[in-house]
Amino acid sequence: MLSYRHSFHAGNHADVVKHIVQSLIIESLKQKDKAFVYHDTHSGAGRYDLSDDHAEKTGEYKQGIGQIWQRDDAPEALAPYINTIRSLNDGDELRFYPGSPKVGRTLLRDQDRAMFTELHPTDFPLLLQEFRGDRQVKMFKEDGYARLKASLPPKERRGVVLIDPPYELKHEYQDVVDAMGESVERWATGTYAIWYPVVYRKNVDLITQGLEKLGIRKILQIELGVAPDSEERGMTASGMIVINPPWTLEQQMKEILPWLQTIIAPETGHQLVQWVVSE
Repeated sequence: MLSYRHSFHAGNHADVVKHIVQSLIIESLKQKDKAFVYHDTHSGAGRYDLSDDHAEKTGEYKQGIGQIWQRDDAPEALAPYINTIRSLNDGDELRFYPGSPKVGRTLLRDQDRAMFTELHPTDFPLLLQEFRGDRQVKMFKEDGYARLKASLPPKERRGVVLIDPPYELKHEYQDVVDAMGESVERWATGTYAIWYPVVYRKNVDLITQGLEKLGIRKILQIELGVAPDSEERGMTASGMIVINPPWTLEQQMKEILPWLQTIIAPETGHQLVQWVVSE
């Protein structure tokens, strides 16, 4: 369909959780000198102007990154993520927010590389503009899952894949499961970070139960809600399902999520860090 535009939602509570988890995984990979790859299957535009009509129409960032980027009581593990925000903005004005490609690229070292895939005819040119001439980045205007399949296993044998589809269509939840079945078969030791929205809980269950049936081990689920589950249309929570997470990620998120919830949704929110499948 390609109707989804992330520019309406950039910097919201879902982005905050997604990019925190992303940054923690990348920082963990950097503990070893050996190079790794960061692969983004649904990249979007790269960066977003929070002063444009899309972001201002919804104002979602004001209850997301706008609440936390300048706080002085943030957990120490958030520093790499927060610094990516500050590097795009001058002083106290929050104007730009990085998409996952920009977060990932900012955190890479000289020996690492990135692969970005985006199909949207408006967002792909913006992605090209953001990273044009960057020798550590390759960009593709094609189906994210097809590019992922063709790229595994990576030459480095180390890295993380971020999977962040728009979930415009019902089959996209099953598409994630199918893609993980093929990907883990090709690269069993890679880390896969899958973002999901909680619009209808049964769709999230489809992903977790589907991954369980594939026999995949070491699956960690991380979730922050801003409202109770509902049968009404609308995202009440979001989270990350991480296959082969760094050993530090569980404890880090158990410390970070309570802090986030007290700021973003102190009265109506919830948090979750649990193993879908352990080792």
